[in-house]
Amino acid sequence: MSDLYRKAFSFWQKYGTKELIRRIRAEFALRAQQVQAQGKPSVLAQAAASLAQPGPSARSAGQVIRTRFEALTPLPTYLAPPSPHKRINIVTDSIGSGSLFGGVGTALIFTTLLANRLGADLRIITRTERPQAANVDHILSVYGMALQGEIQFSFLPPYDHKQSIDFLETEIFVTTSWWTTSATLASVPASSIIYLLQEDERMFYPFGDDRLRCEKLLHNRDIRFVINTQLLFDHFVSEGFSNIRDHGSWFEPSFPAQVFHPRPVESKDKYKFFFYARPNNLRNLFYLGIEVIDAAVAQQLLDPDEWEIILVGKDIPDIVFEGGHVPTKYENMSWSEYADLAGTIDLGLSLMYTPHPSYPPLDLVASGAVVVTNQFGDKQDLTQYSANLLCVEANREALLGAVRQGVALAKDQIARENNFQGNGLGTDWNQSFAEIIERLSKDI
Repeated sequence: MSDLYRKAFSFWQKYGTKELIRRIRAEFALRAQQVQAQGKPSVLAQAAASLAQPGPSARSAGQVIRTRFEALTPLPTYLAPPSPHKRINIVTDSIGSGSLFGGVGTALIFTTLLANRLGADLRIITRTERPQAANVDHILSVYGMALQGEIQFSFLPPYDHKQSIDFLETEIFVTTSWWTTSATLASVPASSIIYLLQEDERMFYPFGDDRLRCEKLLHNRDIRFVINTQLLFDHFVSEGFSNIRDHGSWFEPSFPAQVFHPRPVESKDKYKFFFYARPNNLRNLFYLGIEVIDAAVAQQLLDPDEWEIILVGKDIPDIVFEGGHVPTKYENMSWSEYADLAGTIDLGLSLMYTPHPSYPPLDLVASGAVVVTNQFGDKQDLTQYSANLLCVEANREALLGAVRQGVALAKDQIARENNFQGNGLGTDWNQSFAEIIERLSKDI
């Protein structure tokens, strides 16, 4: 018996508790069958049958899958009678203060311009947080925009099955992720969906169910794709997405000068160093970033007596860099607060381990800063946006070398200003979306 215990313990260590229980149950069932075949009392068979019964917390396979992928729950909709009235919908997780940077802000700008072009109202549908109307007003006012029609808000969390929204066969749904696209695709005609795709979203996940479902959605040939940057569009084409090649279009984002520009500083005791810090967004390489900063402080590339180190992002842990230096942290900033801060930065480090350049590096160079970022795939050189944007390999030594180069360039006011004046960034969102909106207005 001691040998049996040893084998069981060894099996448990290697495969875990669930697999051990499964193996014991299987063994019970086999023994019971053998006893019954020999015509012996079926005590073991009864015990095996008891073990095989589902427990009180057991759920069907469908329930397990639906719980795991709750975000894919179809939008609860019903078809409304035909109407000449036009409406554009945006489907997103949240328009809360912590969600507005980058992609969601771009989606709000795009849908506002599209609604204005079509003479349509705008409805914002959120899935994880109740919509905050003031945030929409804030974004549009910062960019000097106004929605000409009415704005409506709907909160449709996947877990709430008691409410639904109406939709017209002629209205458009702009989705902002593969999961909001999947949820919308299950409820409205595919021809009414425009997927605003701003990243290779497969790269949010390890190889598994999420990635597989995401990739399947990205290959959908029945919906329109609008891609953020030619760089990302070309990446998808090179990855074999013929549907995006055939049915997609791309735009370059804009950084209006009234929002992103250098801010005058009356007295400047230190240079400002910015790090985009999002430890829970793995593609932002948070740990590589703080490793580089720590080494830069240790090597006095970033001398704390000369540089203020600023971490901007979300869920930032308390950190002490080499020599006991404590950085300044900014979280949950409004859009205008973020733009004001960006205009005071001298040097930034912002990493993105995906094909898209991401917004913070572009925000910063549009505001007059020098920025270090990383290469990935076709993203090897970003000087088409700005000569103040240094793009190097995603490793400690290469990034440290770029920080050294960035420090020198940030202090060289003439070279830095010349590079800033030669920026290749767009400055007008109307121009960014003009061709796409014109084409869509003819198709819709």
